[in-house]
Amino acid sequence: MMPSTPRAEGPNTKRSAGKSSGRLWEVDAARGVAILMMALYHTMYDLDTFGGYPVSSTSGFWRFFADATAFSFLFLVGVSLAISHARARARRPEGSLFSKYLLRGLFVLGWGMALTVVSLALGMGVIAFGILHLIGVSIILAYPFLNLRLPNLLLGLFIVAVGMYLQGLDLVSESPWLLPFGVVPEGWIMPDYRPLLPWFGVVLIGLFAGNVLYGGGKAPFGRVKGPLIAEPLGALGRWSLAIYLVHQPIIVATLSALGIIRLGGI
Repeated sequence: MMPSTPRAEGPNTKRSAGKSSGRLWEVDAARGVAILMMALYHTMYDLDTFGGYPVSSTSGFWRFFADATAFSFLFLVGVSLAISHARARARRPEGSLFSKYLLRGLFVLGWGMALTVVSLALGMGVIAFGILHLIGVSIILAYPFLNLRLPNLLLGLFIVAVGMYLQGLDLVSESPWLLPFGVVPEGWIMPDYRPLLPWFGVVLIGLFAGNVLYGGGKAPFGRVKGPLIAEPLGALGRWSLAIYLVHQPIIVATLSALGIIRLGGI
């Protein structure tokens, strides 16, 4: 699963701040917390899937924990989009910025597609619309909403409600083309699945919050350094994409080397 400053379009983007604006320590730190939550969840998932420990990582508390982690990342996607757009508009008041967000979205989506290929090659389920796919598509779809506040909140809540309703129906299809909307082909194992319904709604809610808190270049928490704990958390947040891509192999290799899990049967 998984995911501040000018290029903060995703929870997985390392951004560089404007020359005079500086980084927003609280957004980096929040993303760092989400990274730690993700690493903890995937450790539990690996103990369950590869080690056979009685963790139940896909139900109960740990399923809720995984959803809370995804919510954190995607909410921050929206916040970061708001900050990015405000700063881009300050530098370029006129003209379209669509190409900027199209390229950024395609970049993140490309990494998601790479994970799809890896998941198929390893035969450990299908990551066909995981969190990176969702973030990439959301960056592009959010473009018409970048300036909005209350409409983003209302539309976001509506999308979340519709998505949760559809999830309750447990719809299945023979076609994979409905995956982005929460309809999974029968028999597919999806270890990382975050469809647009309801999760794009979370991005829009984050975009609402970002425009309220940071619109017009505001910095409600100041531009100075935050508390001491914010520094290591912020470092994690700034490198979130790289960490997302490598953390699972590192966790699996570490648990295997310590003899906690065995991979021979996979």
